Amino acid sequence: MRSAHLSSLDLSELATVDLEVAAKQLLEATADCGFIYARIGAQHALTIDNMRHAQRAFFAQTIGQKHTVSIDSNNRGYLAQGMALMQGAKRRDQKEVFFWGREADRNDPDVVAGLPLCGANQWPALSGFREAIVNYTAMIQGVGEVMLRIVAVAMGASERFFEPYYQRCMLRGQLLCYPPTDNHPEQFGVAPHSDFGCITLLLQETAGLEVLFPNGEWVAAPPMDNTLVINVGDLLERWSNNKLPSTKHRVRNLSTNARYSIAMFYDPGPAAVIDPAELVPNETAAFPAVTAAEYILARNKGAFDHYKN
Repeated sequence: MRSAHLSSLDLSELATVDLEVAAKQLLEATADCGFIYARIGAQHALTIDNMRHAQRAFFAQTIGQKHTVSIDSNNRGYLAQGMALMQGAKRRDQKEVFFWGREADRNDPDVVAGLPLCGANQWPALSGFREAIVNYTAMIQGVGEVMLRIVAVAMGASERFFEPYYQRCMLRGQLLCYPPTDNHPEQFGVAPHSDFGCITLLLQETAGLEVLFPNGEWVAAPPMDNTLVINVGDLLERWSNNKLPSTKHRVRNLSTNARYSIAMFYDPGPAAVIDPAELVPNETAAFPAVTAAEYILARNKGAFDHYKN
């Protein structure tokens, strides 16, 4: 395993990012791999520290306490270890997850319309937990909005192309806890897979993430100070008409301690229609149009056991 050599973008000052320069860097970086490091400002340190404290407090609870917010059909709440099996994997993932998303009450238009993956979050009875998640989510959304402008410019579209699709967006999060991986070649914290949505913004603390490069080599992508790892998901690969690759990746926690990370998936509104003919209008579309929530729901159903019950 050689050391990771992913490219990076400087997003530490979001208001002054040169979109044209960043778009060129993005295209150069994703020629090999749909992953990139993004430097973020040190001003987010307290928000991140509070989030990490909330994460540890949640996973330190007893199993019974965690199951008071057991995961529901909208993918909100606690998913216990052994309840996820990635497509093609021979063994179940070794991970625990707490999921949350955009808060939506029964009067929300998407809830009234019966759209999937929309609803209220489930909050555990932990002091400061909800506040930490809300603040972190707002921080990530700010980064994600700029990242989408970069993607739009890279595709030759208006920098504001994605905004209409991201009304009442599906910005979904996961607190992840990986125990040390069993010493078995087919056992992973999360087995090789590509992400389901548009862009993923990942905060890491310890090593374990590995990315598959085109030559078949699995490359380590360790954490770096003041950075997120951002990657293209399947929905954006479709939307870009294969110009941006959704890259397979996996997690192996080879340490003797639990591995913690925080993943957020910045996806369009549930009813948004993802059609490559709109983002790349001068090409023959390689994919039919799909609705964002229905596509992601179908992928969720193939991976998580709570949909089978």
